[in-house]
Amino acid sequence: MRFATRLNSFASAAHLAWPDQKGKPSMMQMAQRAASVDGLTDLDLNYPDHVNADPRQIARELGDIGLSINGFAMRYYTNPAFKLGAFTNPDAAVRREAIDLTKKGIDAAREAGTSLMTLWLGQDGFDYAFQADYDTIWQHEIDGIREVATHDPDCQISLEYKPNEPRSYSLMPDAATTLLAIKEVGLPNLGVTLDFAHVLYADEQPAFAAALIARHSKVLGVHLNDGYSKRDDGLMVGAVHTLQTIEMLRQVRKDGYAGAIYFDTFPDMTGLDPVRECETNIATVKRMFAVVDALDRDNGLSAAIERQDAVEANAIVQNLMLRRDA
Repeated sequence: MRFATRLNSFASAAHLAWPDQKGKPSMMQMAQRAASVDGLTDLDLNYPDHVNADPRQIARELGDIGLSINGFAMRYYTNPAFKLGAFTNPDAAVRREAIDLTKKGIDAAREAGTSLMTLWLGQDGFDYAFQADYDTIWQHEIDGIREVATHDPDCQISLEYKPNEPRSYSLMPDAATTLLAIKEVGLPNLGVTLDFAHVLYADEQPAFAAALIARHSKVLGVHLNDGYSKRDDGLMVGAVHTLQTIEMLRQVRKDGYAGAIYFDTFPDMTGLDPVRECETNIATVKRMFAVVDALDRDNGLSAAIERQDAVEANAIVQNLMLRRDA
């Protein structure tokens, strides 16, 4: 099983790793700290933030410390104009800059040996009534996604949805809207990244969202974390929604997901030790998959689900999770 994580988490509690450090740790410092996590196999790199050298050299240096690159993720912060939109900016020159930056990111990802690019188009949306022509910005979004997905058909482009932030309303706020966009673009190398906390505050049931995506497209990324369904809290896996996390893991495995489990948590928000935090996440997910294995062996659960018998299904799951020898 492959486990990946958010690299910037490893700037958290920097004094524990670098007592004399002044300023933010470098990308490779954070990577070396991540490499000390027992069970961690992969990292995701933000583009262009983390790619300040030859991508092949970065991949070699990460390989030397025992880490692979799971994928790249685009970030649209280099131009202040992106605050008003990347692919949906009213200025055609800014839209072109965002699209070309994404193409460069795809090329860099391929050079680094990965074929996964995640697009979180958080800047594409609106904040006010009468701010945007909805048909126009939707068309710009579709055109931009289509162009970058066409750039390298062998690179998987995964759309990560989120209801809001930084914009008040995101163009890709939920699973259904994202699937509509994928259907409209109509290219086979498109799919969806499920970020657990994003799904929660989109007011979705995570396993149902996963099932819909597998039915109409494909899950290309699973980002685990947790929260209180009001914002992107980035809490540790299973901290709040243990049952829903297990159900989603069962669903994505049933639907054939074989990619890395990525931890998109925020230990840096409160200065947690990121090494211990990540190791705890890995151990939690391994236990959760052990629960999934046991549930899949229980014919009673399948029968209860077929009858939509919530009482029996919960009795089986809770008995397994809370058994005395657990």
